[in-house]
Parts: sequence; structure tokens; C-alpha cells
Amino acid sequence: MLYHAYEMQKSLFNSAGNWAAIGAQLLNNPALPMGYFGTGPIIASALQVFAHLYEERGKPVFNIETVEIDGKKRAVEETVVFEKPFGGLRHFKREGLPQGSPKVLVVAPMSGHYATLLRGTVARLLENQEIWITDWADAKMVPVDAGHFDLDDYIDYLIEFLRFIGEDTHVLAVCQPSVPAFAATAVMSADKDPCRPSSLTMMGGPIDTRASPTSVNDVAMARPLSWFASNVIATVPLNYPGGGREVYPGFLQLAGFLSMNIESHMMSHYEMFKHLTLGDQEGAASTKRFYDEYLSVCDMTAEFYLQTIEHVFQKHSLPKGEFVHRGKPIDPDAIRDTALLAIEGERDDISGIGQTRAALDLAEHLPDAKKKYYLAEEVGHYGIFNGSKWRTRIAPVVEDWFRANARG
Repeated sequence: MLYHAYEMQKSLFNSAGNWAAIGAQLLNNPALPMGYFGTGPIIASALQVFAHLYEERGKPVFNIETVEIDGKKRAVEETVVFEKPFGGLRHFKREGLPQGSPKVLVVAPMSGHYATLLRGTVARLLENQEIWITDWADAKMVPVDAGHFDLDDYIDYLIEFLRFIGEDTHVLAVCQPSVPAFAATAVMSADKDPCRPSSLTMMGGPIDTRASPTSVNDVAMARPLSWFASNVIATVPLNYPGGGREVYPGFLQLAGFLSMNIESHMMSHYEMFKHLTLGDQEGAASTKRFYDEYLSVCDMTAEFYLQTIEHVFQKHSLPKGEFVHRGKPIDPDAIRDTALLAIEGERDDISGIGQTRAALDLAEHLPDAKKKYYLAEEVGHYGIFNGSKWRTRIAPVVEDWFRANARG
């Protein structure tokens, strides 16, 4: 019923948004004088903001056509090179990339947003590296007969992706996938797999959420797992390919993120409204672009979501040495030659300070020279992997780590 109620509400708001867009176009029509006088510009701007907020959104595209190198634009080639039911690999390579440049697997979070949330991450890394990124599927679009997808499957996918890319690959995990990426590295290291990562960079990841708990952690700990199973898991309506699949809907995750910083989001839309009122379309465009991405959400399978809540946020299975993969205990101490870089944001309100750094202590026999911790000052969660501070301060640290720890 939860999903059906949302679909009905979405339909109503989409209709209202369409009418608002029509009204805004009429008021902005140069042939009609009402848009130039009195409250006309104000009403038009308000309608535009409302229409943008409730417009229908699908899966965004990366649309990275070029990167600038030494003042010259270089073309970027994007291809889908590997596909599985619950996700695949997208490959990016820029024109003129030097031979032997680092190969990097970027592991995007499966947390309600599409991999395109890391567009800025990929664009910056493309300047000096060859990039692959996990492109996770929207669970409501995966037919039920494709089977289930849980934490074990997530780890298996990462191992399969790394074997596909080949030896001497670096992994960069953003937020939530830090845990399964660390687990996959430990599994491959224990098996002496030649395709185990040369380095693993974890950015704002919940390795041990007992360190500096945030409101996200508090919510996960405040209720038993049975509450989450009963209250936030929904069944996909039959009008989607995945009809009948149990999921944690992306719209619920988005509502949670919005509520954490509701004042900030309201101010962003108010600033957008002011730009539009003044006729500053360029000033409003950056806010529009951000929310086009931020408001595009996808569903997670129920089994993956519930296992993440249980093992990452409630039981702290990885730092306690109780995490298993396919019934076999995961041994962090098996990581002996994969260099680990933990990056945290000083103002991160999702993964608190110390949660990612905990990974360095778990690999007890990894030499200190292959461990590094970087605290990004005055940076929040999103700023760790996107924006000017990512491009100018954090990315160079990551790139230096890749080159210092190449196996080839």
C-alpha cells in the first residue's frame, strides 16, 4: 500500500507541476505584458520552482563529453562494458591518456541515488586515470525472476568486476560501499587473487559507526530490524518490470536525506526563486542541475537494505570480526599488500569522523607505509567527492596514492 499511495500522490503532484510549468511559460511569454508588471515575475518564478520540484525524472546520464587538460579539451569515450541484472560497469577513457595510467574502479553507493551522483568524481579522475564505475540498477526495474540481491551478491559483483578489469586496479568506494569493498578486498586477498586491488580508497564510509555516531546511525539503532522490515519495505507495483519485488523505495531514502537538512534545501530553492525573479537564468541553473540529480532516486532490494541496516549499523559485524561472506568469516587481517586510504570530511553529518579511519586498524598486518588517513577540513559529506574542494584538495591526494601503490 505504501508504494501505491506514493504513486498516486506523485501522479497528482506531477499533474500540478505540469500546469505550473504551463503557467510559468505563459507569464514568461514576451508577447504577454502581464509577465513584466506587478506580481507577474514573482508568480512566474514561484510556478517554475514548483514545477521543477515535482517534474517527472528518470535515470540521469553522465554526459561527460570532454575534460580539460592543460587548457585543451580532450574527448571522453563512455561505454557499457559489462552488464548483470542488478548492475553493470561503465567505462570512461579520455583522449590522449598516457599509456600505463592507473586503472580505477569507482564503486558508487547503492543508497537511493544513481551512479551519476558521482559525475563530478568521475570527471575529475578522468583527467589522469582510466575509469570504470559500478552502475547499479533500480530494483523496481529488475524482474522478480532475476533473483535476489543481498550483501553477498554485492561483494560477488565487485569481485567479478575486478577480475573483468584485470590486475593492478585501484578501487575508490564512496560512502556506503566502503564496507562491501573492504570485504571484497579481504576475500580476494585471502584467496591470493591476482586481481585483488592495488589500493582501496574509502571516502566517508561507515566501516565502524560506533565512532562519532550521526543522526543516520541513531535512526538505525533506535529500532529493531523487524520495525524496518514492517514499516519501510514496500512491494513494487505491477506496472513496473520489477512488479512484486520487495524493495526499500528510493523516495523514502530521499525523504530522509531532505529532512536532515530541510532548512538548507528550502534556502536553496528560495535562492533559485530569487534568481528567476530577477531574470538570472544562469544563476538558477546550477541549483536546477543539482536537484535534477539529487531528486532522481532508485529503489534497493529489501534483502540488501535490511542486511546493511543489520550488519553495518546495528551489529557492527565488520569491526567486530563477525562479518561473513557466503557463510565464511571475512578476515581483515588477510589484507597484506592492498594499500588503504581513508578519507573523511570534517563536517560530514552522515559518516562521522573516525568511522572510515577504523578500516586502517582492522588490517593489523598491513605495513604502516600502506596506510594513510586524510581529514578534509571544512568539508561535508557531499563535498568529499564533488565540488571545488574535491577537485583541488582531495583528488590530488587520491591520485598520488594510486601512483605510489601501483603493482605494475
